[in-house]
Amino acid sequence: MEAPLFGIPEDIPEDLTKIRIEKSLLSELPKAAFSHVKLLKHLWLNFNDIAIINIKSLEGLANLTELRLQGNKLRSVPWTAFEETPNLKILDLKHNRIDALPEHALKFLPGLTYLDLSSNQLSVISKDVFLNWPLYHTENKHERPTASNVVLALHDNPWLCDCRLGGFIEFIKSLSPPFILMNSYLTCTSPEFKAGKFFHEVDLKTCVKPEVSAPDTNITSPLGGNISLTCFATARPEPAVRWIYGLKILRGFREIQSRVDEDTIKSQLIIPSLHPADRGLYTCTANNFIGNSSISVLLDVKSPEGSVSHSSGFPAAIAEENVYIDIRIAKQTVYGITIEWNAVTDNPAETWFTIHFGRYDTLKKEQIYIGPGINTYSVTDLLPATKYEICVTLKNQAPRNGQCIVFVTGSDFNEMEQREKLIHIVIIVLAMVLAVPAGMYACTTDAKFNCFERCTEMWRNRRHSESSHTSDERHGTFDSLQAASDEGLCKESSKERKARRRSADKIQKPKNERRPTAELY
Repeated sequence: MEAPLFGIPEDIPEDLTKIRIEKSLLSELPKAAFSHVKLLKHLWLNFNDIAIINIKSLEGLANLTELRLQGNKLRSVPWTAFEETPNLKILDLKHNRIDALPEHALKFLPGLTYLDLSSNQLSVISKDVFLNWPLYHTENKHERPTASNVVLALHDNPWLCDCRLGGFIEFIKSLSPPFILMNSYLTCTSPEFKAGKFFHEVDLKTCVKPEVSAPDTNITSPLGGNISLTCFATARPEPAVRWIYGLKILRGFREIQSRVDEDTIKSQLIIPSLHPADRGLYTCTANNFIGNSSISVLLDVKSPEGSVSHSSGFPAAIAEENVYIDIRIAKQTVYGITIEWNAVTDNPAETWFTIHFGRYDTLKKEQIYIGPGINTYSVTDLLPATKYEICVTLKNQAPRNGQCIVFVTGSDFNEMEQREKLIHIVIIVLAMVLAVPAGMYACTTDAKFNCFERCTEMWRNRRHSESSHTSDERHGTFDSLQAASDEGLCKESSKERKARRRSADKIQKPKNERRPTAELY
């Protein structure tokens, strides 16, 4: 064939025994591509652009003895396709991009005497690939006379010489006639300290899960100083090592890794110019395909006066700080809410917050530490007909009056449309009562506690303490006030409604971003 081809010709004579299509633009070997050429024995498709082989591409080729696919773009081969070619003896796949050899790959090639997988992207192979090869067992047991040598070509692949390749290297070392390697000097490409070594020069040990240790797990350092946290990870194969700490998004410190020996990695976390906010727990983790391990280092920062604040991962609160925090529901979804808060402080760059969240009747709430510059928090997957409490406190102080919201989610409905409507009403009611003194409740028709009298009394107290200026602007959150009132939720007079609007005008407008479950904005 002289002219380049883009596909397999349909007019190939049926009596051909050899077909050679090379240096063309074939990109795929389709189903039953040569099924009508029943006598075909030799098929050469070298130096094309074949990247896909259909699992039924060799259908009808029971007489095929030679298949050459050198110099194509194959990343994988459908090995079960060779069930159609029981008489195949030569398979040439060199100079492709094959990066994996499954354990059953040679199971359907019982008569193969020449296999060339050189110059591909193979890095790890299990010895079971060859132990599952019928010909290997037949030749070893001398069940029939050896007709010829069996040639394997596996050189010029980027072999990764770690514990995962141990079984394959043992297999290669044990090969003897009639099995012959075309190039017996197979070479390691990685890891770096084994690059260039021959298989017969390396001794690979059994794979083990990581073990992590640290020379010091409790460190105190002066404010403004520089410090390095160190851990050691021992594993086979080489583990991935990283540091986890609360301020990783805000304070991305430098990590340095070096090799101690063949199985041990030293990892250092470099923290320059220690800040009070850097106090806390730093965890070094290591993992490979077998498992993982970690160790934590507690870092404390000594103040200029010499005092040390012992904390469990978050800056200590200053006792005299009593900042008023204005908190509200900024957004609602079918399954959750987003809160937003505002606090006026002298040093906003150093102002930390803690979110306390959980069921109302649970004494110990989940605590989430929030860094400077963040004033929103989103939580989803709320349960229906459940009473929750969420609080925002300065640093790690305990919740105080005016820093919590108590709310009840609506009843669960099978129909999503009804569920959305009910939760939407609950959230609107919440938004209307957030900027009020502590203890205000969001009342719903499903609530099993009495809050009407409490709502009235608290709003009267709030009204007397507000300034005399008025505002006629409506906040967008109250557009569905009538819908909420129709449900019989916390009714009040028109004067009280105006008081709430004045309070709501102080609240920032909600953000429109959508975030995943319990994520910081």
